[in-house]
Amino acid sequence: MGDRDTCIWKEASEAFATEGEVVSCQRYGSGHINDTFKLVCGRPYILQRMNTGIFKDPVSLMRNIQGVTSFLRREVIKNGGDPDRETLNLINTKAGNHFYVDSKGDYWRMYLFIEHATCYNLVEKPEDFYQSGKAFGHFQRLLADYPAKELAETIPGFHDTPRRFSTFKEVVERDICGRASEVQREIQFVMDRSADMGLAMDMLREGRLPLRVTHNDTKLNNIMIDDATGEAICIIDLDTVMPGLSIFDFGDSIRFGANTAEEDERDLSKVALSLPLFETYTKGFLEGCAGSLTEHEVNMLPQGARLMTLECGMRFLTDYLEGDVYFKTARERHNLDRCRTQFKLVEDMEKKWNEMEEIVRAFL
Repeated sequence: MGDRDTCIWKEASEAFATEGEVVSCQRYGSGHINDTFKLVCGRPYILQRMNTGIFKDPVSLMRNIQGVTSFLRREVIKNGGDPDRETLNLINTKAGNHFYVDSKGDYWRMYLFIEHATCYNLVEKPEDFYQSGKAFGHFQRLLADYPAKELAETIPGFHDTPRRFSTFKEVVERDICGRASEVQREIQFVMDRSADMGLAMDMLREGRLPLRVTHNDTKLNNIMIDDATGEAICIIDLDTVMPGLSIFDFGDSIRFGANTAEEDERDLSKVALSLPLFETYTKGFLEGCAGSLTEHEVNMLPQGARLMTLECGMRFLTDYLEGDVYFKTARERHNLDRCRTQFKLVEDMEKKWNEMEEIVRAFL
């Protein structure tokens, strides 16, 4: 490792209560948000410098993670599991804190490294998607009794669809880049579904959907898969854990994993909802939940998939109209391509609505 990297992690590594002297430290993983290192002392650890540009309140974020991981550890022990492998475990600093602020003002944290397990970026076979669903469902079950209201919103209004819709309308009205005239069809697609934007949040306010602890980034690469058994063992990347709706965690997985095409596919004829993958994930998710969801939550799972896909497409379109200031782009009109892919997927879900509902009912 170069001297530059050593300068980054050395001060922080010495602040935590690790076992033994540092043997090695190297950059680890494929994440784009935090700076992540694998630190080996008497045992391996994960050392991370948090991205305070995205997460403006790292103290509240770490309070969330400490509360949730401590709760999960107790639940895993109660169920006879391995608490060092089935949840993330924070390592305190030598001063007894859950994070460290270095001399430059950067925030750091440390976890036990989970050995003999791997994260995968892509769903290579249906079993992977089933394991993903089962893991995130199990996450819901273990945290069913956690007081979600005590958690801070690490990204305020993250899945507040009515709020996203209000922002979208303001951006269309301002049209600061002069792009609205070329995307009238996409704008109309959103406006035609304006009555649905508040559906889930209204149910939350009315008490028909309960507030849950939600992960909010339910992709396959946030699950550790045991190298020997091929089974999901631990949910990672807890930065976006906050109060939310179970149907949104389910829906975001479907949006990403049950699409027959890439998220930014330009040939829309390739974009569709895979009903077999939808069924595979639903089966795993509900098995993992093990009865911890209400019947109304289960019935709303298809709506969660549709709303998350619609919201994501609306966010891509909003960013395109504002000049591509939020999502990173790799080509001209990249966000517009992403938007169109999401909207095509919404259309296909609407065509297959009866089949989606039948699949969910079969698992009730």
